[in-house]
Amino acid sequence: MTFSNLRKTGFQLRRTVRRILLYINYEEYSMCLAKFFNVQPASGETIGLDGKVLKHSYQIENDNPNSDSHPAIMLVSSYIVERGLILEPFEVDAKTNEIKALPELLKKLALKGVVFAFDAINTQKKLVN
Repeated sequence: MTFSNLRKTGFQLRRTVRRILLYINYEEYSMCLAKFFNVQPASGETIGLDGKVLKHSYQIENDNPNSDSHPAIMLVSSYIVERGLILEPFEVDAKTNEIKALPELLKKLALKGVVFAFDAINTQKKLVN
């Protein structure tokens, strides 16, 4: 298949990739990546934490009558700023939000001696304690 043919059939390709991504268990995926790459932040490094909604990951009833509707997938990622590496993607439960998921991710990471950087929305007293 040439690149020009791929562009003509890109719509079907995007649907296939989307369908595969919806079945990934992000917790298992991130644990496998962490073991494989053995990435650990050094003391004093900056860890950026940010939540993102995966584009077009939602399914509404009108999109496809053969599949169930579901909300968009939201991930909170931890990122080692100095090295440009994503440390851990963490899937947020559909019934909650980034603010409530962040403490769970911080407990899971269990990092000491690093500097955390957040969005303004995550600067809350409960998170600091």
